[in-house]
Amino acid sequence: MTPAARLAAAASVLDSIAQGRQPAEAVLKTWGSENRYAGSKDRRAVADRVYRVLRARGRLVWAMGGREDGRALVIGSLSLIDGLSLEEIEALHMGDGYGPRPLSKQERSRLTATDGELPGWVAAGLPEFVMEDFKASFGDSWAAEAEALMVPRAPIDLRVNAAKATVAEVAAELRAAGLDPQPTPWSAWGLRLNAEPPPNVQALEAFKDGRIEIQDEGSQIVCWLAGVEPGMTVVDYCAGGGGKTLGLAMQMAAAGSGRVVEAAEPGKVWTPTGWVDAPVAKKTAPVAGTDGRLVAYDVVQKRLDNIKPRLQRAGVAAELHQLGPNGGGVEDMVQQADVVLVDAPCTGSGTWRRRPEDAWRLKPEDVDRMHSLQMAIVARAAKLVKPGGRLVYVTCSMLRGENEATMDAFEEDHPSFTPVAITAAVGSANFTDAGRNKLAELSNGGHRIRLSPATANTDGFFAALYERQA
Repeated sequence: MTPAARLAAAASVLDSIAQGRQPAEAVLKTWGSENRYAGSKDRRAVADRVYRVLRARGRLVWAMGGREDGRALVIGSLSLIDGLSLEEIEALHMGDGYGPRPLSKQERSRLTATDGELPGWVAAGLPEFVMEDFKASFGDSWAAEAEALMVPRAPIDLRVNAAKATVAEVAAELRAAGLDPQPTPWSAWGLRLNAEPPPNVQALEAFKDGRIEIQDEGSQIVCWLAGVEPGMTVVDYCAGGGGKTLGLAMQMAAAGSGRVVEAAEPGKVWTPTGWVDAPVAKKTAPVAGTDGRLVAYDVVQKRLDNIKPRLQRAGVAAELHQLGPNGGGVEDMVQQADVVLVDAPCTGSGTWRRRPEDAWRLKPEDVDRMHSLQMAIVARAAKLVKPGGRLVYVTCSMLRGENEATMDAFEEDHPSFTPVAITAAVGSANFTDAGRNKLAELSNGGHRIRLSPATANTDGFFAALYERQA
């Protein structure tokens, strides 16, 4: 593909992203499968352009006079991101072959216009209605928080599965595969890979055999804050894709069963005609022993079904149950759980550095809807916590309407749940010493904590801890 054809392709992909709800990654994959003539370098160039545009979308829309179509955004990116002159941009818009058509008079005028100082939300790269929320949460550092969330590419974080391997073993295995894993600073079970070039983690033997899972360090941290230990009864109330379910299950591995080791198959077997190669048997992943109970709930059965092979690959166990209407189907668990983790549905604003397209799909009413849903969910989940048990509320949101506002309402309605300081939950070996200090700093002695790309180099997470008194 010519450079001009790549620009036209990127514009087309951007239009497809805007017209649907699919992640940009999925749209790009579909485009690649439908355009086999595009080589790997072409696909990489188109993807790079698409993500650069998505991360700067607010500024590009402003620069192009409010236009939001893919063509306008790509043209704007050539000027504002690439720094090309008008003449250089025109040379890429000759209308030849599969390249984009020539620039219009209006497009030329936008590229040469000087609109003065950018509004704060445009400069920060946030949707306009989110800016005041960020100012309330982060004060003078709100713009730096926005930039860290929207501009850089996120690293690839892995969680080593203690049921099958040690961090040192997996790190050595990844280095042998040509990668450069580095320990995550806060989670003792994390390894970090650079996003460039993007590693194909799922092709690694360590992934196929369940020794690693892809899990952001922030997600690991909120799992460790739950304080799960072998022998407990634990509930993952909103299991979703199962990432935190697997993290909880790893913590529940009974003492002495922290490593699952498959028995080696014999190289030779005896037959009446002599020694021959042993037949290859179908292997079933062994399950680490536990002396507790982990129950994962979700409203969508398909999500639960997708967790099953992940549990098997990891060699850990959990019961999977679908929630009925209005949270039904949990009656036998009322006041039975030592720990209930509520990974509440949210807008996912904490993951915008991975999915920048979601920022521009978000509407104020979406936040209000999530807040109402979260209040109903956490109230139902709280009934499962036994006296003396812990409730952990988690979102991957950066917005106060889904975090502080929801927990303020919960605390007012549930006086029997008293706050648990974050510093009281970081004593386990799952945290590094630096991690304990960092979480103490970020929580400021309180029971709520906010992780963000700017403060912790994790995805955006919010967590609040409580103990049931009666």
